[in-house]
Amino acid sequence: MTQTDLPAAAIAATSTRIIAMINQKGGVGKTTSVVNLGAALASLGYRVMLVDLDAQAHLTYSLGIAADDLEWTVYRLLKGEASLAQVLLERHGLFILPSSIDLAAAEIEFSTEVGREALLKNVLKNAANFDYILLDCPPNLGLLTLNALTAAKEVFVPLQAEFLSIKGLNKLMEMAEKVKQRVNAELEISGILVTQHDQRLKLHQEVVEDLRSHFGPKVFQTVIRRNVALAEATSFGQPVIAYAPKSHGAEDYLAICHEIVKRGQSNGEEKTA
Repeated sequence: MTQTDLPAAAIAATSTRIIAMINQKGGVGKTTSVVNLGAALASLGYRVMLVDLDAQAHLTYSLGIAADDLEWTVYRLLKGEASLAQVLLERHGLFILPSSIDLAAAEIEFSTEVGREALLKNVLKNAANFDYILLDCPPNLGLLTLNALTAAKEVFVPLQAEFLSIKGLNKLMEMAEKVKQRVNAELEISGILVTQHDQRLKLHQEVVEDLRSHFGPKVFQTVIRRNVALAEATSFGQPVIAYAPKSHGAEDYLAICHEIVKRGQSNGEEKTA
């Protein structure tokens, strides 16, 4: 399905959970988590949209989309030069707002605009027919990340099982708290996701225990185990649940999705898929 072929029914209105996946450190499994959580949620019957807010376009490429060949991207959507229907693509049962290197200009180009922190929020007002919208943020705390924090109600933080990862949480939590106080009172860091976990390593076990003692139920019970299928799936432009459905990676992301759905139900936010 091409961008211009997308049915109008993809853009209509109900309750939506908007979740920003953020970590200012690269290589922690942020994009991998967005792709695979999205695909697992879609497999449960939910309508899911992914938004690529990184100029490197790793999310776009991870779904087998050639970012360099795209005419319509999230950059042009934020600029007001394209509609949601023009930009939306569908892959593997997921809808995606793709990115490209053009988005690298956004930090400077949008910096002088009035309401620059709410550009994404305004765009997503027209995307209410999704159960979940997952935002893949760049590995920094710049303007695009600020837009994600302004648009989202929830923040998930993927972390490797390393002690320095815990220290990196402080700056992110400070920024989220400022956004909550100033522009988005509903924002909460609601999920901490441990990635690339090796249960044979005592260090990894200690880090998980430390996270649970500091952040309690915010830390998902399921950890994402190191799994070569996750990297292989990306190279084939597929979610791991499609590439290797019996792999540890597929099992772990599906288990976390059940936790996400259950949390939403306990908060009165979830509807039946």
